[in-house]
Amino acid sequence: MSEVKEEPKPRTEYTDGKNIPNVWLVRPCESYKDEYTECASIRGRFHQYFIFGENSDCTQWKTDYENCMKYRLHNDIPALERVIQSESKRRYERLAPHYYNDVWKHRTSPPEDWNKPLPTKMQEEYKNTYLDHKAREYKASQT
Repeated sequence: MSEVKEEPKPRTEYTDGKNIPNVWLVRPCESYKDEYTECASIRGRFHQYFIFGENSDCTQWKTDYENCMKYRLHNDIPALERVIQSESKRRYERLAPHYYNDVWKHRTSPPEDWNKPLPTKMQEEYKNTYLDHKAREYKASQT
């Protein structure tokens, strides 16, 4: 038998939706409906089968739309927090490859020589290009 995993209950200590952490993650409610419609359409199902080999579960988009509308119409803060929780999970799944990347070293600042001049060969190739012409025009107009 498979265990049913209980989702953590959202905090309800806020009275308005503006002071809730990560409220910026919430999209307009119509966006969730559009995502669900696209996901459940024949075109979307064909794309999912072509890319992933199986159909995706679209119910979370519908649930997010319903919770978003509950918040919009009835100022239901727990519903808003469920949407934020869902968006946070979706964002984490999207960025997981970035977080677990061990190929590249993550930098906290740019390299010290990031703005050094181009090598002479590249400078020669750059001369008389459209970009060089526009850069000269811009510099002339600034003086």
